[in-house]
Amino acid sequence: MTEQVQELIGKEFPCLDKGFVRLIDVMGDDAAIVQAARVSYGAGTKKINEDVGLIRYLLRHLHTTPFEMVEFKFHVKLPIFVARQWIRHRTANVNEYSGRYSEMKDEFYVPAIDQVRAQSATNKQGRAEEAFDPAVADRIRTGMFETQSRLYGEYQDLLNADLAREIARINLPVSNYTEWYWKVDLHNLFHFLKLRIDPHAQYEIRVYGEAMAQLVKAAVPVAYEAFEDYILHARRFSRRERAALKALLPSTSVDPAVLEAAGLKGREAQEFLAKLDELAEL
Repeated sequence: MTEQVQELIGKEFPCLDKGFVRLIDVMGDDAAIVQAARVSYGAGTKKINEDVGLIRYLLRHLHTTPFEMVEFKFHVKLPIFVARQWIRHRTANVNEYSGRYSEMKDEFYVPAIDQVRAQSATNKQGRAEEAFDPAVADRIRTGMFETQSRLYGEYQDLLNADLAREIARINLPVSNYTEWYWKVDLHNLFHFLKLRIDPHAQYEIRVYGEAMAQLVKAAVPVAYEAFEDYILHARRFSRRERAALKALLPSTSVDPAVLEAAGLKGREAQEFLAKLDELAEL
Protein backbone atom coordinates (compact mmCIF):
# COMPACT_ATOMS: atom_id res chain seq x y z
CA MET A 1 0.00 0.00 0.00
CA THR A 2 1.47 3.34 -1.04
CA GLU A 3 1.78 6.30 1.30
CA GLN A 4 -0.88 8.12 -0.75
CA VAL A 5 -3.37 5.31 -0.21
CA GLN A 6 -2.51 5.02 3.49
CA GLU A 7 -3.43 8.68 3.89
CA LEU A 8 -6.86 7.94 2.40
CA ILE A 9 -7.67 5.14 4.86
CA GLY A 10 -10.45 6.27 7.19
CA LYS A 11 -10.95 9.63 5.49
CA GLU A 12 -14.59 10.57 4.95
CA PHE A 13 -15.67 11.58 1.46
CA PRO A 14 -19.03 13.37 1.86
CA CYS A 15 -21.90 12.13 -0.33
CA LEU A 16 -25.33 13.76 -0.67
CA ASP A 17 -26.49 15.79 2.35
CA LYS A 18 -25.50 13.49 5.22
CA GLY A 19 -23.75 10.45 3.71
CA PHE A 20 -20.16 9.46 3.14
CA VAL A 21 -17.76 6.85 1.78
CA ARG A 22 -14.73 5.81 3.81
CA LEU A 23 -12.01 3.45 2.62
CA ILE A 24 -11.37 1.03 5.48
CA ASP A 25 -8.81 -1.31 3.94
CA VAL A 26 -7.23 -2.42 0.68
CA MET A 27 -5.65 -5.77 0.00
CA GLY A 28 -3.38 -5.69 -3.05
CA ASP A 29 -2.45 -3.22 -5.75
CA ASP A 30 -1.44 -3.22 -9.42
CA ALA A 31 1.51 -5.47 -8.59
CA ALA A 32 -0.83 -8.04 -7.02
CA ILE A 33 -2.74 -8.27 -10.31
CA VAL A 34 0.50 -8.91 -12.19
CA GLN A 35 1.67 -11.44 -9.62
CA ALA A 36 -1.60 -13.37 -9.83
CA ALA A 37 -1.47 -13.40 -13.62
CA ARG A 38 2.05 -14.78 -13.67
CA VAL A 39 1.36 -17.05 -10.67
CA SER A 40 4.97 -16.83 -9.53
CA TYR A 41 7.80 -14.58 -10.58
CA GLY A 42 10.93 -13.13 -9.13
CA ALA A 43 10.72 -9.54 -7.98
CA GLY A 44 12.37 -7.23 -10.46
CA THR A 45 12.43 -9.73 -13.30
CA LYS A 46 9.92 -7.74 -15.33
CA LYS A 47 10.06 -4.11 -16.37
CA ILE A 48 7.37 -1.71 -15.21
CA ASN A 49 6.18 -1.09 -18.76
CA GLU A 50 5.73 -4.84 -19.21
CA ASP A 51 3.57 -4.96 -16.08
CA VAL A 52 1.45 -2.10 -17.41
CA GLY A 53 1.06 -3.86 -20.73
CA LEU A 54 0.06 -7.10 -19.00
CA ILE A 55 -2.65 -5.42 -16.90
CA ARG A 56 -4.04 -3.68 -19.96
CA TYR A 57 -3.97 -6.93 -21.96
CA LEU A 58 -5.79 -8.79 -19.21
CA LEU A 59 -8.62 -6.28 -18.97
CA ARG A 60 -8.84 -5.77 -22.72
CA HIS A 61 -9.42 -9.49 -23.20
CA LEU A 62 -11.59 -9.86 -20.06
CA HIS A 63 -9.16 -12.15 -18.25
CA THR A 64 -10.64 -11.00 -14.96
CA THR A 65 -9.48 -13.55 -12.38
CA PRO A 66 -6.24 -11.69 -11.50
CA PHE A 67 -8.30 -8.60 -10.65
CA GLU A 68 -10.17 -10.64 -8.05
CA MET A 69 -6.92 -10.82 -6.04
CA VAL A 70 -7.34 -7.16 -5.05
CA GLU A 71 -10.03 -6.32 -2.48
CA PHE A 72 -11.49 -3.10 -1.10
CA LYS A 73 -13.43 -2.60 2.12
CA PHE A 74 -15.61 0.50 2.41
CA HIS A 75 -17.70 2.03 5.17
CA VAL A 76 -20.69 3.70 3.56
CA LYS A 77 -23.45 5.86 4.99
CA LEU A 78 -26.34 6.07 2.53
CA PRO A 79 -30.12 6.44 2.27
CA ILE A 80 -32.01 3.15 2.38
CA PHE A 81 -33.41 3.60 -1.13
CA VAL A 82 -29.85 3.90 -2.45
CA ALA A 83 -28.87 0.82 -0.45
CA ARG A 84 -31.70 -1.13 -2.11
CA GLN A 85 -30.23 -0.32 -5.54
CA TRP A 86 -26.70 -1.03 -4.34
CA ILE A 87 -27.49 -4.44 -2.83
CA ARG A 88 -28.46 -5.77 -6.25
CA HIS A 89 -24.71 -6.17 -6.78
CA ARG A 90 -24.62 -9.55 -5.06
CA THR A 91 -20.89 -10.18 -5.46
CA ALA A 92 -19.76 -8.42 -2.28
CA ASN A 93 -19.72 -9.06 1.47
CA VAL A 94 -22.06 -6.74 3.37
CA ASN A 95 -22.73 -6.04 7.04
CA GLU A 96 -25.39 -3.39 7.64
CA TYR A 97 -26.45 -1.32 10.63
CA SER A 98 -29.38 -3.11 12.27
CA GLY A 99 -32.61 -1.38 13.28
CA ARG A 100 -33.44 -4.48 15.35
CA TYR A 101 -30.44 -4.10 17.65
CA SER A 102 -29.97 -0.33 17.55
CA GLU A 103 -32.15 2.75 17.38
CA MET A 104 -32.46 4.23 13.90
CA LYS A 105 -30.96 7.70 13.67
CA ASP A 106 -32.86 10.90 12.98
CA GLU A 107 -31.12 11.35 9.63
CA PHE A 108 -33.01 11.50 6.34
CA TYR A 109 -32.09 12.43 2.80
CA VAL A 110 -33.73 15.48 1.27
CA PRO A 111 -32.68 16.17 -2.34
CA ALA A 112 -31.09 19.48 -3.21
CA ILE A 113 -33.30 22.00 -5.02
CA ASP A 114 -31.62 21.34 -8.37
CA GLN A 115 -32.40 17.61 -8.04
CA VAL A 116 -36.14 18.11 -7.51
CA ARG A 117 -37.32 17.39 -11.05
CA ALA A 118 -40.27 16.03 -12.97
CA GLN A 119 -40.53 12.50 -14.31
CA SER A 120 -38.61 12.12 -17.57
CA ALA A 121 -40.81 11.90 -20.66
CA THR A 122 -38.39 9.45 -22.33
CA ASN A 123 -36.96 7.47 -19.41
CA LYS A 124 -39.53 5.58 -17.34
CA GLN A 125 -37.12 5.16 -14.42
CA GLY A 126 -35.46 8.57 -14.40
CA ARG A 127 -35.97 12.28 -13.85
CA ALA A 128 -36.08 15.08 -16.41
CA GLU A 129 -33.05 17.22 -17.17
CA GLU A 130 -34.68 20.46 -16.06
CA ALA A 131 -35.25 21.24 -12.39
CA PHE A 132 -38.56 22.51 -11.05
CA ASP A 133 -39.08 26.19 -10.36
CA PRO A 134 -37.06 26.92 -7.17
CA ALA A 135 -40.17 27.97 -5.24
CA VAL A 136 -41.98 24.75 -6.18
CA ALA A 137 -38.89 22.66 -5.42
CA ASP A 138 -38.49 24.31 -2.03
CA ARG A 139 -42.13 23.58 -1.17
CA ILE A 140 -41.65 19.91 -2.12
CA ARG A 141 -38.47 19.67 -0.03
CA THR A 142 -40.20 21.27 2.95
CA GLY A 143 -43.02 18.74 2.68
CA MET A 144 -40.53 15.86 2.57
CA PHE A 145 -38.74 17.16 5.65
CA GLU A 146 -41.98 17.64 7.59
CA THR A 147 -43.15 14.11 6.77
CA GLN A 148 -39.79 12.65 7.79
CA SER A 149 -39.85 14.58 11.07
CA ARG A 150 -43.40 13.43 11.85
CA LEU A 151 -42.62 9.78 11.09
CA TYR A 152 -39.46 9.86 13.20
CA GLY A 153 -41.42 11.41 16.03
CA GLU A 154 -43.95 8.56 15.83
CA TYR A 155 -41.06 6.09 15.81
CA GLN A 156 -39.73 7.65 19.01
CA ASP A 157 -43.18 7.49 20.59
CA LEU A 158 -43.39 3.76 19.81
CA LEU A 159 -39.97 3.16 21.34
CA ASN A 160 -40.97 5.12 24.43
CA ALA A 161 -44.06 2.91 24.65
CA ASP A 162 -41.65 -0.05 24.84
CA LEU A 163 -42.57 -1.43 21.42
CA ALA A 164 -39.85 -3.69 20.01
CA ARG A 165 -37.35 -1.84 17.84
CA GLU A 166 -37.85 -4.31 15.00
CA ILE A 167 -41.57 -3.36 14.85
CA ALA A 168 -41.25 0.34 15.62
CA ARG A 169 -38.96 0.92 12.63
CA ILE A 170 -41.32 -0.36 9.93
CA ASN A 171 -43.03 2.97 9.23
CA LEU A 172 -39.76 4.83 8.67
CA PRO A 173 -39.31 5.93 5.02
CA VAL A 174 -36.60 4.74 2.65
CA SER A 175 -35.03 8.21 2.87
CA ASN A 176 -33.72 7.20 6.33
CA TYR A 177 -29.94 6.78 6.38
CA THR A 178 -28.32 3.45 7.05
CA GLU A 179 -24.67 2.37 7.19
CA TRP A 180 -22.76 -0.69 6.12
CA TYR A 181 -19.36 -2.21 5.54
CA TRP A 182 -19.01 -3.35 1.94
CA LYS A 183 -16.10 -5.56 0.85
CA VAL A 184 -15.62 -6.43 -2.81
CA ASP A 185 -12.89 -7.60 -5.18
CA LEU A 186 -11.66 -5.32 -7.94
CA HIS A 187 -13.25 -7.26 -10.80
CA ASN A 188 -16.73 -6.90 -9.32
CA LEU A 189 -16.02 -3.35 -8.17
CA PHE A 190 -15.24 -2.40 -11.76
CA HIS A 191 -18.60 -3.85 -12.80
CA PHE A 192 -20.32 -1.82 -10.06
CA LEU A 193 -18.58 1.38 -11.18
CA LYS A 194 -19.36 0.78 -14.85
CA LEU A 195 -23.06 0.79 -14.04
CA ARG A 196 -23.16 3.32 -11.22
CA ILE A 197 -20.99 6.15 -12.55
CA ASP A 198 -22.67 5.98 -15.94
CA PRO A 199 -24.54 9.24 -16.72
CA HIS A 200 -27.79 7.23 -16.91
CA ALA A 201 -27.45 5.94 -13.34
CA GLN A 202 -29.60 7.58 -10.67
CA TYR A 203 -27.91 10.72 -9.40
CA GLU A 204 -27.89 9.66 -5.74
CA ILE A 205 -26.02 6.37 -6.27
CA ARG A 206 -23.78 7.99 -8.89
CA VAL A 207 -22.46 10.37 -6.23
CA TYR A 208 -21.25 7.38 -4.22
CA GLY A 209 -19.83 5.65 -7.28
CA GLU A 210 -17.81 8.73 -8.22
CA ALA A 211 -16.38 9.02 -4.70
CA MET A 212 -15.37 5.36 -4.71
CA ALA A 213 -13.88 5.66 -8.18
CA GLN A 214 -11.40 8.25 -6.93
CA LEU A 215 -10.28 5.91 -4.15
CA VAL A 216 -9.90 2.98 -6.55
CA LYS A 217 -7.93 5.14 -8.98
CA ALA A 218 -5.50 6.07 -6.22
CA ALA A 219 -5.01 2.44 -5.11
CA VAL A 220 -4.67 0.78 -8.54
CA PRO A 221 -3.90 3.56 -11.04
CA VAL A 222 -2.78 1.29 -13.89
CA ALA A 223 -5.78 -1.02 -13.59
CA TYR A 224 -8.14 1.94 -13.29
CA GLU A 225 -6.79 3.54 -16.45
CA ALA A 226 -7.31 0.22 -18.26
CA PHE A 227 -10.85 0.12 -16.85
CA GLU A 228 -11.53 3.58 -18.26
CA ASP A 229 -10.12 2.65 -21.67
CA TYR A 230 -11.60 -0.81 -22.17
CA ILE A 231 -14.79 -0.85 -20.07
CA LEU A 232 -16.05 2.52 -18.89
CA HIS A 233 -15.57 4.43 -22.14
CA ALA A 234 -15.63 1.46 -24.53
CA ARG A 235 -18.63 0.50 -26.65
CA ARG A 236 -19.59 -2.84 -28.18
CA PHE A 237 -21.00 -3.20 -31.68
CA SER A 238 -23.52 -5.84 -32.69
CA ARG A 239 -23.17 -7.80 -35.94
CA ARG A 240 -25.69 -5.50 -37.63
CA GLU A 241 -23.92 -2.40 -36.34
CA ARG A 242 -20.63 -3.72 -37.71
CA ALA A 243 -22.29 -4.23 -41.07
CA ALA A 244 -23.47 -0.62 -40.96
CA LEU A 245 -19.96 0.54 -40.08
CA LYS A 246 -18.57 -1.33 -43.06
CA ALA A 247 -20.99 0.52 -45.33
CA LEU A 248 -20.21 3.88 -43.73
CA LEU A 249 -16.42 3.63 -43.67
CA PRO A 250 -14.84 4.47 -47.04
CA SER A 251 -11.75 2.43 -46.22
CA THR A 252 -10.34 0.20 -43.51
CA SER A 253 -6.72 1.09 -44.28
CA VAL A 254 -5.05 3.04 -41.50
CA ASP A 255 -1.99 5.26 -41.41
CA PRO A 256 0.30 3.99 -38.59
CA ALA A 257 0.79 7.61 -37.50
CA VAL A 258 -2.96 7.84 -36.80
CA LEU A 259 -2.77 4.80 -34.55
CA GLU A 260 0.21 6.19 -32.66
CA ALA A 261 -1.52 9.54 -32.17
CA ALA A 262 -4.48 7.68 -30.65
CA GLY A 263 -2.18 5.85 -28.23
CA LEU A 264 -2.45 2.51 -30.06
CA LYS A 265 0.83 0.70 -30.42
CA GLY A 266 2.35 -2.74 -30.29
CA ARG A 267 -0.04 -5.61 -29.71
CA GLU A 268 -3.00 -3.32 -29.13
CA ALA A 269 -2.48 -1.70 -32.54
CA GLN A 270 -2.27 -5.13 -34.14
CA GLU A 271 -5.51 -6.17 -32.48
CA PHE A 272 -7.22 -3.04 -33.77
CA LEU A 273 -6.06 -3.70 -37.31
CA ALA A 274 -7.30 -7.28 -37.02
CA LYS A 275 -10.73 -5.94 -36.07
CA LEU A 276 -10.72 -3.75 -39.15
CA ASP A 277 -9.81 -6.77 -41.27
CA GLU A 278 -12.77 -8.66 -39.80
CA LEU A 279 -14.98 -5.70 -40.63
CA ALA A 280 -13.81 -5.74 -44.25
CA GLU A 281 -14.64 -9.45 -44.50
CA LEU A 282 -18.30 -9.03 -43.49
